[in-house]
Amino acid sequence: MKIQVHENQTRSFFVICFFLLIETSQQRPQNTTCPFRYIYSFGDGVTDIGNSVRVLPFGPFLPAARSPYGQTFPGQPTGRWSDGRIDIDFVAAGLGLPNIVPYLSMRGSTSNDGVVFSVARSTVLDRLFLKLRGVDIPPYAIPLSGQLRLFKAYISSVCSIPQDCANIVGDSIIILGHIEANDIGYSLQQGKSIQQVETYVPFMIRTLIEAATELIRMGAARVVLAGSVPIGCYPYILTTLQTNNATAYDDLGCLKSVNDLIVSKNKLLQEAVTNLTTKFPNVDVYYADLYGAVQTIIQQSSVSGNMTLKACCGVGGQYNYDRRRFCGSRGVPVCANPNEYIYWDGLHFTQGAFARFTNIVVPPFLPVLGCTSN
Repeated sequence: MKIQVHENQTRSFFVICFFLLIETSQQRPQNTTCPFRYIYSFGDGVTDIGNSVRVLPFGPFLPAARSPYGQTFPGQPTGRWSDGRIDIDFVAAGLGLPNIVPYLSMRGSTSNDGVVFSVARSTVLDRLFLKLRGVDIPPYAIPLSGQLRLFKAYISSVCSIPQDCANIVGDSIIILGHIEANDIGYSLQQGKSIQQVETYVPFMIRTLIEAATELIRMGAARVVLAGSVPIGCYPYILTTLQTNNATAYDDLGCLKSVNDLIVSKNKLLQEAVTNLTTKFPNVDVYYADLYGAVQTIIQQSSVSGNMTLKACCGVGGQYNYDRRRFCGSRGVPVCANPNEYIYWDGLHFTQGAFARFTNIVVPPFLPVLGCTSN
């Protein structure tokens, strides 16, 4: 895995580790103490631990609300779009803050280590922005601006004095997940060209940075912005944009044009994060590069003979994916060995894929965040 560290980007290297060390709590239990008490997360299905299935009236009927979701852990559906745990579970546990809850399940409770505001299939850009460009998103999705409103509602429910509210926000680490991959994926899936989607990227970057800025002004002292993974390797994209042109694919079987777009977008986001650190020198703002890690896992799986670009839960075509017969639908099979797959339902990872991240990079990110382990 090649990692480039630029001036003012040293934090980026360590935050790669922050996201990749997700299985620590399973493999090497430890007591971790960090200089913050809470974790707050915004994003999509990668960090949604149960919000989407609670968005009425659609949530209870979503695939993640029924079997086989959750079959690996805890043995039943939890609203996670996976066969088990997802990355935010492992990140929170690794930081010694395992008791995280989805915001829409709280019902007034505030006894937790953190709150997840992420909602599966959500976008960075607002619904109207995309609609004006002919792109539809699911009715249960809550774009980033909506998730921020939920966060403000939550904060106002746990404090009343502005300084107290700022202290609570400051006593946390805030993660803005790689949610913008949905903006790109939806657009491509609905017939937009790479060139058209490229014009959306500056708006995505600006929206992410404005969100981070707003959180900082609310008191945030630690903010993580995660880059996108290579969605040109995802079964749903490979199925939608499948072509007989062999030159369209790289050595791993992924679509080059899509991943080139992701790389370009990630670079712009990283540059924007650098500028943000300059603007707020007393705030720890991190860029998390997940692209290379996922790419490496795909490469390792190809060599080992594991199932790489096929969905574990799915049916049809070269990639076991058919959007009309999605995972959880009647008659759709599930692989017997999900831990050997990278992709669960064609749009999300398996728990096993998250576990394999730790086999790539396990550097000492805890000291960077000021955390200690016993």
